[in-house]
Amino acid sequence: MPEIFNIPTLQDYLKNYRSRDEVCLNDFFGKNSDIESYSGQTLVSEISGVKTYTNSFWTAKQRQASSIHEISYRACFKPQLPRFFIEMLTDEGDIVYDPFTGRGTTVIEAALLKRNIISNDINPLSKILCKPRLNPPLYDEIKNRLEIIEKEREELSSFSLSMFYHPKTESEIVSLKNYLEKKRANGKEDNTDQWIRMTATNRLTGHSPGFFSVYTLPPNQAVSKESQIKINEKKGQSPEYRDTTALILKKSRQLLKDITAAKINTLKSAGEKAIYLTEDAAKTKSIPSDSVSLTVTSPPFLNIVQYASDNWLRCWFNSLDAKEIGKNITMEGTTFGWCSAMEKVFYELFRITKPFGWVAFEVGEVRNKSVFLDEHVIPLGKSAGFECAAVLINEQNFTKTSNIWGISNKKRGTNTNRVVIFQKKS
Repeated sequence: MPEIFNIPTLQDYLKNYRSRDEVCLNDFFGKNSDIESYSGQTLVSEISGVKTYTNSFWTAKQRQASSIHEISYRACFKPQLPRFFIEMLTDEGDIVYDPFTGRGTTVIEAALLKRNIISNDINPLSKILCKPRLNPPLYDEIKNRLEIIEKEREELSSFSLSMFYHPKTESEIVSLKNYLEKKRANGKEDNTDQWIRMTATNRLTGHSPGFFSVYTLPPNQAVSKESQIKINEKKGQSPEYRDTTALILKKSRQLLKDITAAKINTLKSAGEKAIYLTEDAAKTKSIPSDSVSLTVTSPPFLNIVQYASDNWLRCWFNSLDAKEIGKNITMEGTTFGWCSAMEKVFYELFRITKPFGWVAFEVGEVRNKSVFLDEHVIPLGKSAGFECAAVLINEQNFTKTSNIWGISNKKRGTNTNRVVIFQKKS
């Protein structure tokens, strides 16, 4: 289908798309039930002269997403989003790219679907979180390596992070940090070490006993030391001992629970050919022109998410300079500034996209729905040379039915993504 998929074909597909939610609802209530509020039909409208299609094109339960995705990362989309576009617009072997990779949702989903991948993110933490899952070790390999690390563990007494960790837990974290740093410095850090680094990085802070830290803000949104002290005082808590080895193994088991030998081979096949970049998304000279079949991405949204400050503790663990990283990340405070930065990205995307290739640019809804970035993105893509094919609004929009479940429409019952779809015609 992608070989002959053009804009009219795409528009017709979206217009006549039969939501899987409709199928589920009809199966549950009966085909002749009175579900007046939700028919599963696509709502067609227009934004800035571009056709807009609203439906439940994907939901969290549409497909069971792979367990390998379960790495917490702020402001990431669900795996079902890139899968929808990858399946619709590419064939096996095509190149799928994400210029703002984050935790790696797009590239990992593309790898699972046997596409070739290019990953880019100016934040080096992205590669740390992404690459190991494209070359996953076996559980027993992780377990054996952790046993070796335990035997070599240093007994340390550093309490600079005592507001987050029990002294013994902190000693284990610092010892693991030192071990991984030595392996990397000696050029001996293999895929099992990288997996352990990724998993430990993901477990540093959180709000349950599954993390190394005492209760803090949601996963991997590390507050400052001063703020954590206040949280501890308010909750009357002090850090309890957390067994870092046991928690790394537990998380590894969760990540690998549905990764069969066949899936490991599929991921490794993509990982061996993968390109990992840490470049400005507007300056990716190492990507050949006219090479990418599909880009699926979600860029930083204005200055809503403070990526660098949220990741200071992750950067410390991985011996990275959070302040220097923060200087390079696009965090524009105004719509005008954001558009200026994204305009350069679109020109670069046009260069690397092959003729009749696609870009799916997810922009969500920001500032409590007072700013709709899709309206700003459309002219940016057109200016770069793309033809805007559609704006796709994925929305779980139940009214009468949702009331049965006690969910109010456009509140907890609504999960919205706004994706602007472009095609390069020549």
